[in-house]
Amino acid sequence: MISAANLPNKPAREIRPDTLAAFWTRTPDFLYAALHCGGDGLSSADAEARLAQYGPNSDAAAKTDGLWRAILRRLLEPLSLILLAAGIVSLATGDVIGGGIIVAILVLSIGLDTVQEGHAVKAAEVLRRSVALKAEVKRDGSFRQIDVEKVVPGDILRVRAGDIIPADALILDSTACTAGEAALTGEPYAVEKRSGVVTATSPGEAANALFRGAVTQTGEAIALVVGTGRSTVFGAAASALAEAQAPSPFERDLHQFGLVIARLSLALVVVVLATRVLLGRSVLDSVLFAVALGVGLTPELLPMITTVTLSRGAMRMARRKVIVKRLASIHDLGAMTVLCTDKTGTLTSAEITLARSLDPAGSEDARAARLGAIAADLGGDRGSLDAALIQGSADASRGWTLSGRHAFDFSRRLGSVLAAGPEGLLLIVKGAPEAVLALCSTQRTGDTSIRVGEPERAQAIERVHALAGDGLRTIAVASRPWSGSTHDVESADEANLVFEGLCAFADPPKPTAAAAIARLANAGVRLKILSGDDPVVVKRLAGLVGLNAGKVLSGADIVALSDEALAVQVQSVDAYGRLAPDQKSRIIKALQARGAIVGYLGDGINDAPALKVADIGLSVDGASGVAQAAADMILLASDLEVVADGVEQGRRTFANILKYVRMGASSNFGNMLSMAVAAMALPFLPMLPTQILLNNLLYDLSELGIPFDGVRAEATARPQVWDMRGLMRFAGVMGPLSSLFDFMTFGALLLIFHASAAEFRTAWFLESMATQILVIFIIRTNGRPWQDLPRLPLAASSLVALVVAMVLPFTPLGLWFGFETPSVPMLAGIGAIVIAYLVSAELLKPLAVGPASRAARIHA
Repeated sequence: MISAANLPNKPAREIRPDTLAAFWTRTPDFLYAALHCGGDGLSSADAEARLAQYGPNSDAAAKTDGLWRAILRRLLEPLSLILLAAGIVSLATGDVIGGGIIVAILVLSIGLDTVQEGHAVKAAEVLRRSVALKAEVKRDGSFRQIDVEKVVPGDILRVRAGDIIPADALILDSTACTAGEAALTGEPYAVEKRSGVVTATSPGEAANALFRGAVTQTGEAIALVVGTGRSTVFGAAASALAEAQAPSPFERDLHQFGLVIARLSLALVVVVLATRVLLGRSVLDSVLFAVALGVGLTPELLPMITTVTLSRGAMRMARRKVIVKRLASIHDLGAMTVLCTDKTGTLTSAEITLARSLDPAGSEDARAARLGAIAADLGGDRGSLDAALIQGSADASRGWTLSGRHAFDFSRRLGSVLAAGPEGLLLIVKGAPEAVLALCSTQRTGDTSIRVGEPERAQAIERVHALAGDGLRTIAVASRPWSGSTHDVESADEANLVFEGLCAFADPPKPTAAAAIARLANAGVRLKILSGDDPVVVKRLAGLVGLNAGKVLSGADIVALSDEALAVQVQSVDAYGRLAPDQKSRIIKALQARGAIVGYLGDGINDAPALKVADIGLSVDGASGVAQAAADMILLASDLEVVADGVEQGRRTFANILKYVRMGASSNFGNMLSMAVAAMALPFLPMLPTQILLNNLLYDLSELGIPFDGVRAEATARPQVWDMRGLMRFAGVMGPLSSLFDFMTFGALLLIFHASAAEFRTAWFLESMATQILVIFIIRTNGRPWQDLPRLPLAASSLVALVVAMVLPFTPLGLWFGFETPSVPMLAGIGAIVIAYLVSAELLKPLAVGPASRAARIHA
């Protein structure tokens, strides 16, 4: 067999990683020496030593937080800490109901988020089922079955048709072996595997290597195990699951918003407290008032509003065949500006079909496909091409029986059958065009045959190249009448053949692909194909689905580019072929470096690193366990239309979250600012701490219907980001406007109505509640409020809270809060101020929203 077959086994030593990099470019002798093994396999003792050295042939489990760690991680977010402190302070100041509600909201919000994302942990367990449970290796001189986890470098491995390959290995010998590597490379066709040295450095071109996770489709092979566990191509992809995932864009923005609120709350508390103490006011009253202001400024419902809105979005997306594993990914999907996708199974059906059947002159003729289907049905290897031939020419073999065959020979790249049927005994040969044409002496022209010379062969090969340019893979079919006795076909019999024509196969794009890509483009999402398939095929597919196919970069091109150069290229190139898993990740990072929010849609083992690196990872039902474990969402239908639906839902969901933030940034912030100024200027507290907490509680309850509100069409028109500058602009316009009318209220109460302290507090409480709640109907939409009415849940929660706020001061319970009934003229004056404020808010709203010139401008 191999010259080094009888090398003695030596104790395993540490092997430098670069020694076995691109191991398929090395000779067996080199690898025997590097691995300190021989062709007779390992002894049991040596195998045990190597297992202790290299570890089990499995992957490290994905890092997941335990229940309490997951809860603690969420609790340590700035906004959660603020709310926790607010709840404790409320309880400490005597507001048991308010403090209890705040803490309950925090617990519910964290609980919902933790439970929803906890389901993702189970998905990672599918990874353990992605490889064979048993492997056949040569131990102590004979082949035996062992647990796949016990395969080690240096083992001699045997795989047969149907086996899942358990490790990366160099082929020593093979018989008609093909492997399906679609999950690893994206290539939908079975790949021929044979011994020999390959110079190409890309795994996709390693015809002499077996890769862990691939499936042996035909034949068998004996190979030398070189890499196991995380040292395999599969393991490198799966190891992405064990890496800590960076915060998503939504999580980063929410964290930043929490820090801004924390700083504002702290600054307001310190300034008010210091000023009142310096002015000689009561220290205890000042402390209680300052803390109440801080509580009032805190958007304590934001976590619950966010979680409930995202959860409702997840339920809506489930109805549209999208399962959400990580709630924050809903926003990220809506914010996405670039979607990268694998080709096989997402843009294409991943089902090889017979596209064309041509006669030798290049005209459409069913004879070549019919003869090919007879050969495939009677004596084929049942690979994807044979299946396509049989499906493309149904019942072609009816009336034919098998009399002999010559199995497909990968060294000669052809196979043949001897069939008995309506045309008598007929030898049918099919295989690679170059191999079949070399055996043909004539070619069919109608019912006659003409001699085949070099010009005819060159013309046929040129036609094959033209079909390849159209993304079609081609085989040739030839035949000849059989004479003499029947017997199994030999190579000598495959001569003086009649060239019947060509059969071309395609992995066609899905019918919905082009329309879905156009829909995403109209929504501001650019699509790029990142495939492990041949660049020629990728180029053709890109053109068919409406992408820029002028330039396609291959994996070799990516290797030659620096990160800076790649960041430039990715801006204009939409199609990439023959990519390794790490190269897909590099492209995504290059896009992110230029500010893009990148989604990735993939279903193979080779897609796991890209799914992990992307801002939003999308996989499909039926994808490899690794891909599903790495993804943030799973599509129940592998269709870009589902992605487009998800993008729309993500934007609707975030638009509702933004409404709450805008409301807090306008009236709530303005009222707290007014209260702080009044507390420093007035000789009495403008509102008691319990009244502030009641104000804040009723206002927050009025917004419980936000997750159920409708969204205008423009909210889903463009990608969204949490625009902090835009929020500051909105608060900078609407907050001072609210404060201006508060100061007008102060002046009217003191100078016109000469209100007492209790009347002042009651009247301002009524004005504050009316302006805060009613302005919801104005700032919830960029359009006119009477043309875009709120949904019933938001209208009901707002109006109920308003009625409670307006009635409570006039009830016996109002005395407990320190309210005193204002006079009728005072109430009329307050009503006029409220109306003036609402009109002014509607007029200034366009200025607060600002020009929608940027693509990422948010429309609520």
